[in-house]
Amino acid sequence: MLQTYLSKKNMLLRNILQRIFTACQLSIIIAVFCSLVAGFTLLIYGALMTFTTVSHALTAGQVSSKEEKIMVLSFIEIIDMFLLATVLYITGLGLYELFIDNRIKVPAWLEIRSIDDLKAKLASVVVVILGVVFLGQAVKWEGGTDILAFGVAVGLVIATLTYFLGEQHKNDKKKYFAANNRRGAELDYSPKAMSLMKQDKESKETMLR
Repeated sequence: MLQTYLSKKNMLLRNILQRIFTACQLSIIIAVFCSLVAGFTLLIYGALMTFTTVSHALTAGQVSSKEEKIMVLSFIEIIDMFLLATVLYITGLGLYELFIDNRIKVPAWLEIRSIDDLKAKLASVVVVILGVVFLGQAVKWEGGTDILAFGVAVGLVIATLTYFLGEQHKNDKKKYFAANNRRGAELDYSPKAMSLMKQDKESKETMLR
């Protein structure tokens, strides 16, 4: 009797916890929705800024280096905004694939199967964003050494992220070839796997040269 009672109690507790975990998993949809809305908002705002900048350039009535600098800075800020919107979109898509439904149809380069995949894709975009941010500061620069420390800091962050991406790629290749060795003659012909095979072949050809 006691054993039966404890068994039923454990089963009830397991069901309650399962429902809690399922509810928490589905609550990720809030983060997905907010990320997509924020990204869409940035895209719309970036488009409005583009039209405003072009309109100002056409109606300025003069062509000068000062006006050129203002226009270049505006377009750099717009590119930065679009890249940030891309980060938000990838975040929303990645969370949806990881926690809600991984059967959504996306291009092969946007397939996210783990947190590491999501981090790698975000890191790739962040590297570009940092480069654009530094470019904007370089355009604004009017002499002095204040940009040096900023450039070194950005360079260190980019170098760290690049190293992380390189290690992530190596791990992906190891996992792919380990999986193929376990399967024997059965090969994986997915786009990601074919890309890894092509890169491995090219690296071997380069070493032979």
